[in-house]
Amino acid sequence: MAARRHTCVAAACAIAALTAAGCSSGRPDGAGREGKPVKVAGLSYNVYITRQLNLRDAEDRGYYRAHDPPPGYALYGLFLSVCNDGNGFRRPLTRFTIEDNQGNKFHPVPLPKDNLFAFRPRRLSHNGCIPEPGSTAYSGPAGGALLVFRFPLTSLENRPLELLIQNRAAPGATPQTKRVELDI
Repeated sequence: MAARRHTCVAAACAIAALTAAGCSSGRPDGAGREGKPVKVAGLSYNVYITRQLNLRDAEDRGYYRAHDPPPGYALYGLFLSVCNDGNGFRRPLTRFTIEDNQGNKFHPVPLPKDNLFAFRPRRLSHNGCIPEPGSTAYSGPAGGALLVFRFPLTSLENRPLELLIQNRAAPGATPQTKRVELDI
């Protein structure tokens, strides 16, 4: 009985120590997880879903009108929201990059100005979000603003893939970068 009590006390102490130490996500560099918001420069970024785009599918053609990617490549749509949970106005001055586990980096494909789903940074007031409630992107099936990435199929084997969210800080300020592990 005494041995069992000591085991329980030791387990409780270990849990308390981990809690007090501020457990990380357990992922490299403390990366966040798709579906869980991360804070960058006072704004909350949440990646709702990442999925391959099939331009022969009617829904996906609505997200991105272009030719199929060249052989050996795939297009992925990343749907996210950005919200100002703080006071005052903030603008998401953000650079998005996806990095595979080999260090290869990919940047979003430019989207046309008339794309209703495209992520477009704008000044956000308190509780303001991108996409704006009631907008096409907000009301769409993915419920987020769109970034499109083109990957070589070989990089899709180099998982996990992480989204790097980096604010472009004002002169003299330190840029902040957060990582989000993607479910690609």
